[in-house]
Amino acid sequence: MSEWKAKRFWKNTEVTETTEGFGISLDGRPVKTPAKRMLLVPTRAYADAIAQEWAAQDEIIDPIGMPFTRSANASVDKVAQQHSEVADMIAAYGDSDLLCYRAEHPEALVSRQKLQWDPILDWAEDVLGVRLMARDGVIHAPQDPSALRVLAAEVHAMSPYELTGFHDLVSLSGSLILGFAATYDFMTPKAIWDISRLDEIWQAEEWGADDEAEAAAQIKEQAFCHAKQVFDLARG
Repeated sequence: MSEWKAKRFWKNTEVTETTEGFGISLDGRPVKTPAKRMLLVPTRAYADAIAQEWAAQDEIIDPIGMPFTRSANASVDKVAQQHSEVADMIAAYGDSDLLCYRAEHPEALVSRQKLQWDPILDWAEDVLGVRLMARDGVIHAPQDPSALRVLAAEVHAMSPYELTGFHDLVSLSGSLILGFAATYDFMTPKAIWDISRLDEIWQAEEWGADDEAEAAAQIKEQAFCHAKQVFDLARG
């Protein structure tokens, strides 16, 4: 028994502008989210990206091929409805940030972590006004609460659309600081992603790459780069 699949029912896809933002219409009918809310985004560029996805659909609608639509739906139906909770969850990464937990050996890995991760902590101190402290080993040691409050305030100041992208930048990399580095364009998304995978890359160099792990990492890298695009489109 075959699954039912939604078919394309419209000819014309257009971007519309309202007092609340930019929407997409299909033959004059507005696109809505899965929760039946109006699908509105804050910038024309973001709406254009979504409209292009709808316009590109063939006879059968393929939601997998509509990442910007899915991100916008998440912003409207999920993040906007629980903004504070999502912001708290993401800000909490600062207290266990990937960049702050260092290998104790071998020396080659210790040196590489210092070389790649210390400059980003330095950048955060200069730009964000916060210095997170690195420690050896994996045992959790709390960061300065005042530093965490500064970072949390910046997260909470994001719009639901920005926070949707930022959520994935942080959760995929495991680092609040790397998430901020991406949004501030400190490095390219690809460079930041590779830095977040320093340990895995080093292990692959030492012991050989695992094909399944590398394939999974490529999917996550694509998601990371998409999250950066979403953040940029939302901020405009």
